[in-house]
Amino acid sequence: MAEETDHITTNLGNGADTAPQIALISQYVKDLSFENPNAPAVYQWQDQPQIDVQFNIGAERVADDVLEIALKIEVKAVAPQGTAFAVELLYAALFGMRNVPEEQVQPFMLAEAPRLIFPFARRVLADAIRDGGFPPLLLDPIDFGSLYMQQAEQMQQTAGEPAGHA
Repeated sequence: MAEETDHITTNLGNGADTAPQIALISQYVKDLSFENPNAPAVYQWQDQPQIDVQFNIGAERVADDVLEIALKIEVKAVAPQGTAFAVELLYAALFGMRNVPEEQVQPFMLAEAPRLIFPFARRVLADAIRDGGFPPLLLDPIDFGSLYMQQAEQMQQTAGEPAGHA
């Protein structure tokens, strides 16, 4: 009777770690500006200001396995009498990435990383506005994933269009 033996073989070297890994290393306020150009008169205004909010996402490789993702949020509140306040926040985070497939890096940088740091940036922004003497502005959650997908579709459509006529 022959003996059966099971063998498990792997292609990993001794202790090789090839699993994709992403870790949040640190997050921080990189730049914060709050302007209250019409104080103290602004606190007497009866009109509700119009609030304009702009977002921008930046990504930079700072080392082989480290990316800095920066979320820039600009808020301007304007009433008929003038600017009530203007806030500019640049909130950033460092992420360590190892063994992540290249096609997954950009979706992480522009969708998942901003989603992870947005709640913290939102709090800093709300606190700055409150500390300026105004009711805190609580921004609605943002679906960075669907925004990324929309932008990717637009880029794909633009890439498929002819550049011009000859």
